[in-house]
Amino acid sequence: MAYWKYGLYAALLGLVFTACKRTEKSAVTGWNYNDPEWGGFEKLDYEGQITGPNLVLIEGGTFTMGQVQEDVPFDWNNIPRRVTVSSFYMDETEIANIHYREYTRWLKRVYGGTYPEVWRKALPDTLVWRDELSYNEPFVETYFRHPAYDDYPVVGVSWLQANDFCAWRTDRVNEMILVRRGILNMNTLDQKDSDVFTTEAYLAGLYQGSVRKNLPDLATGGERPVRFEDGILLPKYRLPTEAEWEFAALALVGNNAISGDEVISDRRIYPWDGFSLRYRKRDKHQGDFLANFKRRGGDYMGIAGALNDAAHIPAPVRSFMPNDYGLYNMAGNVSEWVADVYRPLTPWTLEDFDQHDLNPYRGNVYKEVLRDENGQPVKDSLGRIVYYVPDDTAVYKRWNYKRSDLRDYRDGDKDFEEYIKYLYGQTTLISNKARVIKGGSWADRAYWLSPGTRRFMDEDRSSRTVGFRCAMTRTGSPMGNDKKAGKYFKAKKKVKRKYD
Repeated sequence: MAYWKYGLYAALLGLVFTACKRTEKSAVTGWNYNDPEWGGFEKLDYEGQITGPNLVLIEGGTFTMGQVQEDVPFDWNNIPRRVTVSSFYMDETEIANIHYREYTRWLKRVYGGTYPEVWRKALPDTLVWRDELSYNEPFVETYFRHPAYDDYPVVGVSWLQANDFCAWRTDRVNEMILVRRGILNMNTLDQKDSDVFTTEAYLAGLYQGSVRKNLPDLATGGERPVRFEDGILLPKYRLPTEAEWEFAALALVGNNAISGDEVISDRRIYPWDGFSLRYRKRDKHQGDFLANFKRRGGDYMGIAGALNDAAHIPAPVRSFMPNDYGLYNMAGNVSEWVADVYRPLTPWTLEDFDQHDLNPYRGNVYKEVLRDENGQPVKDSLGRIVYYVPDDTAVYKRWNYKRSDLRDYRDGDKDFEEYIKYLYGQTTLISNKARVIKGGSWADRAYWLSPGTRRFMDEDRSSRTVGFRCAMTRTGSPMGNDKKAGKYFKAKKKVKRKYD
């Protein structure tokens, strides 16, 4: 009887709230939102983008990107210039061996029976540990697979492999979101080959999965799958751009923590304040190293009984103190892949065009979805939507870009003859495959720990000193979900109405 009374009370309470709730109308048509009688067009009470696993919100802003100390190698490849970076998310740590093994194990389970080459292609190159005059064979055999190194950053992964990991991670996180919201059932055993959850295939209606309960469809009175417009699924995990990585590494927000205004020193040599590589505050950590690096020739970790960074190779991903954004090892441990194509003179071209001072990036390749004769997206044998790079003739009428592949923009273009042309194999090793790596590693001197330094490596190569972490675009307010910006603009509107 008590349960019946509770149910009746809840039903009556629901009716009261429904009656009291004011129907929201369109400001341009006057039609009701979320009303089946008016077509069922939905307007959500969106609470903001959730933070994905292991991510930290990096509040963006303006900063001086580039060299902050003497250019020791005289590369002159990162001249200082002021840019703005939009807010985004960054992994708190580097991707560890245990994370990457989870990925390769999934590939083997799902594709291994029919497409074993997919799993083999993703495996790290453990032979990067070998050297002609060094005995590192134990690392070849143990570093990636042994549980002792579970929490150590994965190495031997190419830029291409890192991007594939990001795509896989996007799908697994979004699939889990749908499972936890009660929309899909977890059906890991049934997913094989092309019948697997990928975010894009699901949104395109090319994957249904094991449905538990879809969302109500106000237009038809039935149910429907999740749509992009619902804001439930997260954007893609991806590699950070060079500007994003450098901005996050510097963590200049720490220089503004006291004043809270725009009076800020935006010059740091390392991801922490000050000029020392050791912790300076007078407590139990005073004098401790703040990063894992090679102090001098032959000194990777210090003297027995008084090890300085206590790491002869990479250290666990949560070693040392995080920077002011809460990010670990943005200097030392392993260098990290970023998204950009490398050109030493890219900073010069950035100076010439104002639009490049917001989220600067080199490497745009604009792709289109491949569609069949009915206009439906095409899915490949691995369950992924197929893309292609359109011919330049399809975009030449656009005013904002004239080419689909812009990796070598202004690189010997006939319209920009005053700029250098990189002749791969003749005068340089730089090509469209050259990708930027940032941050020093466990095998580097302190100079490379500065976020302003940059090097490159071909996207299909790997190293024992290079790993990666993921990033994600922030949609909506750059200040997060705390509605600070909303309150600010509402206050301005009230003032405006007062003087109308």
